[in-house]
Formats: sequence, structure tokens, C-alpha cells
Amino acid sequence: MTDVESKLRQDMTAASDAAPLFGPATSELMRYLASIAMTAAATVVAVGVDTRVSIPNLSLVFVIPVIVAGLSLGLGPSLCSAILGALAFNFFLTEPRYSLAVDDASNIWAIGLLLVVGLIVSGVAFTSRQRATEAALLRRQTTVLQGYSRDVVAADNTKAIVSTTLQALAALFQVPAVVMLVRDGTVVSLERTGDMEPQDAELEAARSSLATGTVARGGVYPNLASRFDFWPVESPEGQNAVIGLAFDPDERPAAPDTLVNIVVRVLALVLDRQHERAGRDVRPAS
Repeated sequence: MTDVESKLRQDMTAASDAAPLFGPATSELMRYLASIAMTAAATVVAVGVDTRVSIPNLSLVFVIPVIVAGLSLGLGPSLCSAILGALAFNFFLTEPRYSLAVDDASNIWAIGLLLVVGLIVSGVAFTSRQRATEAALLRRQTTVLQGYSRDVVAADNTKAIVSTTLQALAALFQVPAVVMLVRDGTVVSLERTGDMEPQDAELEAARSSLATGTVARGGVYPNLASRFDFWPVESPEGQNAVIGLAFDPDERPAAPDTLVNIVVRVLALVLDRQHERAGRDVRPAS
């Protein structure tokens, strides 16, 4: 369980470090200001070079901030750099200078080509950034699941099993989580992480999920009052459980079931084994 807890602490620290210093609106504004500043710097460099040396394809200087913005700031700031770069090239480096008017038809093609290249590069850079982010997330999830599988199998009691499962769920999704042990339709144990305590309506949704063997989505009929999504954990030996996750409606993962189902299957097997072990311990010697 130590590895899972350590991984959770690292994830929480990383999330804290990555949190913006200001609010979301201010952070968005700062990203656009950064893209404008990079384009302005590219303009200064291009104008400075143009006054001293005649270099063909000087417009490519404006592609650099587009790439940097796409990789580090996002699609919007990258597109902003592409458009501003084309306008700056037109205004400062084509005749007549310091005007958006264009006398030479070849310059119109150069400006248009710069804009098209900027837009394409912006999309490619943003896509590369997204794929790198997704790959890093997949590696983190794989590491958490591997650590969970190892540690939950090594757990020697039900409380440790539930605690390890909660730590893994928190590391995977970073939302309030709950694990309930259910026997004969009654919740006999409830462990949770986060600051959300399941209410009566949510306990009923959890029991319904286990009774029907289906996932109960929070905020969806008939569980309109539930803030949790619940997944049933069914064990052949009768030691059943329910896993609950309280997703923010605006930040719900696209497909959480894949990861949760892995945890569900591992938890069911471990609870089965723990139930059998407990039965052997209480069986009288012949």
C-alpha cells in the first residue's frame, strides 16, 4: 500500500504545483499575452535582421512562436500567434511599410502562405502536445494500477484492502471516492476519501447498483439526487462491495469505466480470497 500512497502524494503535489497562481480567466489571459509577447519578439528580430541583411523567407521567423505556443500554451494562443504573425509580416516587412495595404501580388501570396503554414503548424503542435499529455496520463494510470494490484493482493485484512482501493481510486481520478461493503442488502462498512459524505439517496443508489449489477450514474434518472457514480463489485462468495466516485459534472472523464472495471475485478478477486481465508480461520479443527 506504501507505493500507492506514495504515488498519490506525488500526483497531489504535481496537481498543486500545476495549479495556476490566478483564477482560470486570468490564466487564460496570461497565455494569450505570452503568445502576443512571443510574436512581438519575433517581429523585433525580423525587422532588425531585415534592416541589415536581405534574407529570403524571413517570414518563417513568425512560425517559431506558433510552434512554441502550440506546444506549451494551447491551441487558442497558437492560432493567435499565427494570425498576428501574418499581420506583423504584412505591416512591417512588405511594401508599403507600416500599412496593411499590399502593392505587390507576390507579397499577398507570401502573407497568405505564412498564415496557412501558421495555422497548420499550430494544429500539428497542439495535437503533438495532446498526445504527449495523453501518453503521460496513460503511464501514470498504468503505474497506479500495477502498484494497486501488487499491494491489494499483499493486504492481509479487509480494512487494508478497502484502504488500498481508495488510495488507488484517488490517484487515478483525484475525486472523492467511496468503497462500501454490502452484505444481504445492508451496508456493513463504508470508507471514503475526500470531503463528500454519501447521503441516504446515494446509499440507496449504491444498493440498487449492486442489486441490478449495473453502473448507477449520478444525476441521471433514477438517481437524480446522487452525486456519485456507483459500480457494483460482485463476489461469488457473497462478500460484495460498491465503488463510488463523485465526478465534477463539468470535468467528468470520457470513459472512466475502463479503469474502474479493472479495479472492480481485482477487488472482487481479493475480497473472495479474503472471505475464504476468514472461513478457514474460523473453521473448527477436526
